[in-house]
Amino acid sequence: MSRADRRPETGGRPLDADGLRRRTRELLAAHLPRDTDRLAFLQARFDAGLAWVHFPEGLGGLGAPRSLQAVVDAELEAAGAPDNDPRRIGIGLGMAAPTILLYGTEEQKRRFLRPLWTGEEVWCQLFSEPGAGSDLAALGTRAVRDGTGDWVVDGQKVWTSSAHLARWAILIARTDPGLPKHQGITYFLCDMTDPGVEVRPLRQITGEAEFNEVFLTGVRIPDSHRLGEAGDGWRVAQTTLMNERVSIGGMRLPREGGMIGPVARTWRERPQLRTHDLHRRLLELWVEAEVARLTAERLRQQLVAGQPGPEGSGMKLAFARLNQEISGLEVELRGEEGLLYDDWTMRRPELVDFTGRDAGYRYLRSKGNSIEGGTSEVLLNIVAERVLGLPAEPRTDKDVAWKDLAR
Repeated sequence: MSRADRRPETGGRPLDADGLRRRTRELLAAHLPRDTDRLAFLQARFDAGLAWVHFPEGLGGLGAPRSLQAVVDAELEAAGAPDNDPRRIGIGLGMAAPTILLYGTEEQKRRFLRPLWTGEEVWCQLFSEPGAGSDLAALGTRAVRDGTGDWVVDGQKVWTSSAHLARWAILIARTDPGLPKHQGITYFLCDMTDPGVEVRPLRQITGEAEFNEVFLTGVRIPDSHRLGEAGDGWRVAQTTLMNERVSIGGMRLPREGGMIGPVARTWRERPQLRTHDLHRRLLELWVEAEVARLTAERLRQQLVAGQPGPEGSGMKLAFARLNQEISGLEVELRGEEGLLYDDWTMRRPELVDFTGRDAGYRYLRSKGNSIEGGTSEVLLNIVAERVLGLPAEPRTDKDVAWKDLAR
């Protein structure tokens, strides 16, 4: 029997918190963290169904309620067990995995989910293009079926986080230009090591190049790496985008976690920097940050019942605005010191570390928060139309074939 075919013995009883604690302790007893290689421990955790407990059995889960993941995580943290470094593999965990789970074939799920979760294979997202960023449906990257059944892809993608680290990418490309722009798009899983994939760094205002542009020239993708039906890529991509916005704006944080933490610490530790106006603004932002944190917790609880909806767009909007306002306040609070910046060296980091860097970095890097993961302008439209039910903006290109659109 293969690893993926093994099923846990439940005796017909639904798993509860006590059952998950018992399973976690059994994992720890069989694979002592201090004596087990990190990757080997993560692989054993996945095989035990304790990676993401709400996933199906054999795919890193046990079909348990999503809310019970916290029970497993608490037991493992108390035992000093290694985690899978979620910040480094966030695109795979937060975007690729839920999309593969919903639309992938059984073969695709068993091939990709385990190394994705353990971090053996890093993922990136090939969606945005130079001419189709905010208007993603206008993308022009082409995928054409050849005589062998493979797809041949040509085009350019941009603002691609972690492309310089990634083995795999989630990719959307136009497969039928004769249809309107939201149709005729297909979703693929692209091997970033294949011939024709070129990754170039994009240096940002921080001096780093965590983003990239990716050129695709005659890249061959087998049809077995198509996710969902041909031409149904826009619908598949919506799953990715909704999960992306929840993963960005709905992160689990403790009180004073995230950007508000360093500002609050500076305020307490350096009373000589305080002014009445800064105090008022800090109180307002502290309250807003706490409201956003609690709202994100409620949103995660709603996820227990199903897939994320457009509410995640509202959370991502709040995340971007708060980060920019809080980081601006921090620079003002620190005065001349806030204008300092630690390192302009050009490098290609593995992750974004907001709280581990200085105030200057936070101020500069937060400018990207209103662009990445969907621009704030696009998200305002989503909230207006899909959450508040307001009339949609007139769109003259909605029923026009993509090939006939002015570009």
